[in-house]
Amino acid sequence: MTTHSFTSVVALSGALTLGLLLVSCNDHRLPVVNYPAFAEASSPKILSTAANGTVLYNGGFGSALVADPRDANVFYLLTDRGPNAAGTAANSIIFGKSDFTPQVGKFRLIGNQLVLEETILLKNAAGQLLNGLPNPTGQGSTGETALDLNGNPIAPSADGLDSEGLALASDGTFWVSDEYGPHLVHFDRMGKTLERINPFGSGTGGRTLPKVLARRRPNRGMEGLTITPDGKTLVGLMQSPLYNPSSAAVSGSLVLRVMTFDIATGSTKQYVYLMENASLTGCSEIVAITNTTFLALERDGDYGGNPAKPAAFKRIYKFDLAGATDISDGANGDGGKLYNGLTVEQLKDKAGLTAAGIVPVTKSLVFDLLTQISPVYPHDKAEGIAILSNTLIAVSNDDDFGVVDNGQNSFTTKILPATGKVDMNRIYFINLSTPLK
Repeated sequence: MTTHSFTSVVALSGALTLGLLLVSCNDHRLPVVNYPAFAEASSPKILSTAANGTVLYNGGFGSALVADPRDANVFYLLTDRGPNAAGTAANSIIFGKSDFTPQVGKFRLIGNQLVLEETILLKNAAGQLLNGLPNPTGQGSTGETALDLNGNPIAPSADGLDSEGLALASDGTFWVSDEYGPHLVHFDRMGKTLERINPFGSGTGGRTLPKVLARRRPNRGMEGLTITPDGKTLVGLMQSPLYNPSSAAVSGSLVLRVMTFDIATGSTKQYVYLMENASLTGCSEIVAITNTTFLALERDGDYGGNPAKPAAFKRIYKFDLAGATDISDGANGDGGKLYNGLTVEQLKDKAGLTAAGIVPVTKSLVFDLLTQISPVYPHDKAEGIAILSNTLIAVSNDDDFGVVDNGQNSFTTKILPATGKVDMNRIYFINLSTPLK
C-alpha cells in the first residue's frame, strides 16, 4: 500500500476504532449508504495449493475489522498468521505457506461485494517482512512445532505474529495484538514496527506487558484490541482463561482478563470479564463505545445452520469497566495478584470472585447472531466488530483462507454446511434496536 493510500485510512483513525466513529459516521459530509444485509469478498486470489489439490485462498482477512470514517464504503480487515492445520503429531502445526506475511486488506463495498483494493504487509523494525511462525522459547512460544506441507520442521521465528486485534491511532500509526506472546505491536502507517511489547521483555522499546499474560492458553492470547475515543488507552481482551497456574487448575473457569494500556506511560490495569459458558471458544473481539464501555464478541466454534452440530452461541455484549475491580499485581508476579493463595482464574465464577471481593465488569446482551440474523449465520468464526453509528454495527468472519485441516497433515476445503459453499470473508451489517449510548 502506498503512503498516500494508507494515509487515507488513518488520518482520522482515532475515530476509526472507536467511539469517535459514532460521530464521524453521522457527519453530514459523508454520503448515506444503504448497506446490504451482508457483503462478501469477491474473487480472492489463490495463495497456494496443497499437494492433495486443495486450494488455499487469500482470504483470511476477517480476524479484525475497522471502518474508514472518511469513506463509508471502505473497510480494513486483518489476517492472522496464515493458513494452518493441526498435524497428526502432538503439538504440530502444518503451515500451508510458511512465508506468509500477516497483512491488512483495504476493501471497498461495491453493491454487495467486498473488492480488495490494497494491502499493507506487516514488517519488523528493520523493515523486513514479518511471518506467522511460532515464537522461540522465552519469546512467546506456544509449544507448537511448525511443519511445512512436506512435513519438514520449520524453525521458530522471533518475528512470528499471530495477529488478531487491530486499532488505529489519530497520529496515523496503528496497533496489533496477537495470540502468541501475547505481543502488542505498534506499526507506522506503512506497516513497519515502531515498538513490540510483550511480557518477556524481548520486544523493542523496553516496555513490557504484565508477566501473568504469558500464561495465556496457547493460541488463545490477546484476541481483541481497541483504542478509547480519547486516543489515550489501548484495551485488550484475552480470548480464554489463562492457564494460571495450569490448564487443570482452571478447568471450568469463566474468568477472562481485560487489560488497559496507557499509550503515553505504558502503565496497565486489569479487570475480570466473565464469559457465559466455560465450553465456549471465548471472546473474539472488543471495540470501544466510550472510554469505559465496549462491545465484546463471545462465541462457540461451531457453524451456524449445521444439521449435524449447529452452533449454539455467538453473541455480542456491551460491558462497562466503571466500578470493576482492578486486579493488577503491583509486584508483577508470574501468576498475577493472588487471593487467598489462588489466582484470579482459579476463582472461576461470580461466586468465587464475590468471596474474594472482586467485582467483574458489568455486561448486557446487545445482539445474538444466531437468532437475529436471517435466514442463518453460517460461519464458525465471527471475529471482527466495527461501530458504524449509534445503532449500526458491522461484524466480519475469519474464513481460514477457505481451508480446514483434514486430520492427515494437510488441508481440505472449508465448506459451510448451511450454504454448501466455500467459506469467504463477509461483513454483516446489523441494525440495533437499542442505541449503544
